[in-house]
Amino acid sequence: MSNNNTVKNKQTKAKKNQTLVEFPHLLLQHGKIHQQFYQALKQQILSGNVRPGSKLPSSRSLAEMMSISRNSVLAGFERLIDEGYLVSRAGSGTYVAQNIPDELIDSVQTQELSAQTIANNPLPLNPQMQHLDTLWNKVLPRPSSHKVFSIGVGCNDLFPEQLWGRLLGRAWRHYRHWSHLAQDAFGFEPLRQSIAQYVSTTRGLNCDASQILIVNGTQQAMNLAAKVLLQAGDEVCLDEPGYDGALGVFQSAGAVVHPVMGDQHGMHIESAMQQYPNTKLLFTAPSHQYPLGGTLSLQRRLLLLDWAAKKQLWIFEDDYNSEFRYNARPIQALQGLDQQQRVIYAGTFSKMMYPEFRLGFLVVPPQLIHAFKLAKYYADTRTGYLEQATLHLFITEGHYARHVRRVRKACYQRQQTLIAALKQYLPQFKVQVDDSAIHLICYLPEGLTEQNIIERCQEYNLGLQSLSRYRQQPSTDQALLLGFAAHNEEQLIDGVKRLKQLVERIKNS
Repeated sequence: MSNNNTVKNKQTKAKKNQTLVEFPHLLLQHGKIHQQFYQALKQQILSGNVRPGSKLPSSRSLAEMMSISRNSVLAGFERLIDEGYLVSRAGSGTYVAQNIPDELIDSVQTQELSAQTIANNPLPLNPQMQHLDTLWNKVLPRPSSHKVFSIGVGCNDLFPEQLWGRLLGRAWRHYRHWSHLAQDAFGFEPLRQSIAQYVSTTRGLNCDASQILIVNGTQQAMNLAAKVLLQAGDEVCLDEPGYDGALGVFQSAGAVVHPVMGDQHGMHIESAMQQYPNTKLLFTAPSHQYPLGGTLSLQRRLLLLDWAAKKQLWIFEDDYNSEFRYNARPIQALQGLDQQQRVIYAGTFSKMMYPEFRLGFLVVPPQLIHAFKLAKYYADTRTGYLEQATLHLFITEGHYARHVRRVRKACYQRQQTLIAALKQYLPQFKVQVDDSAIHLICYLPEGLTEQNIIERCQEYNLGLQSLSRYRQQPSTDQALLLGFAAHNEEQLIDGVKRLKQLVERIKNS
């Protein structure tokens, strides 16, 4: 009897060893063992080395074969079973599924469409998408904090990450008590109150918390305004050159966007009144015109407000830059002068915090509150709780005001460093110096063009932009926008040296 058992055990062991020999070797990469086992076995199944319907060795056998823990094997099995690659049969073992998911996907016949086929069979898209495609193709290189001179990026390196993390933890611990305050489409009520108080004190706004609408950045703010205020064919006035993000929003809404020239005193309001008397909405950045700079004078502000009151047009005030004034206090917002409630004011936190911080706010005239609430609700219901609650703590405890002072000081130093480096290494560039903003404008000398420089920016890891990107009309001016806030003095000097190399290469080619 014992001899029979010994023979049977030997046969079982031999069969087990044969199975292990036949089973392909699983090569694990770096990382967590259970994840690497899952990836390796999945790859063997997809490659056909482990065939559909075949039985796998037991988890214990695989663990011994690969010198890993059995728990890692079981975790990999469980995930592959959940995804449909394996099936478990009670009392029998684990098998490869007969129809694995990727085979089902691959079995669908796909046809590669040639460019000619696509051109001959256009999709029935909104025709306004063509405007956006045209604008998108001008946005080269793409903004990035890793590229020197990128536009629209603030002082990322100065953001108090540890402090923000602690406040984030507190906001999460308060979630049970605060979450109901964020269920309003207009946003987290305590944050709206703290913003109303802050902007009334620092920017001269005339508003209360009921008028504050929390949005996911200025781009959403403009989209909501277009949805509420504009119909296809309505006329909109925009600076020339002006913010291309606004141009894209209004064009995609079907509006006719008129370019209005300006000077160091801002947009020519009188010219807009004469040329475009049927304007429905005027977009302006009165504290700092984008991208050229310049502040809308008090005389033009009052003229614009009077025109808006008489013609019942709306003014969208983009105050993206008011806190980046280096030698003077922020200028009172246009909204603070408005007695007829015709101004929709937009503020943002992303440049003062970090680009991925997609929180901003609108100050909405009382008569538009309900309409904007509907637009916001049907756009995305509401903005997320955690960042709103954390920002509320950041503002009310005084951290934001201290951070603004620190960033403003650093930006001024970086601006001066960039100006000095340009004068030293590229004296042929005409630099437009401004008491605000986080970018400089450099007008190019004869023989250099925006296109020649932009085409080579990627090679030199430069993120500067051409001025023509922001124009609706052609111009003979050749100029570049150089952002300076996102990099320290050493990086900025190095960036100017690389730009000099790029220019010399163009001249020698």
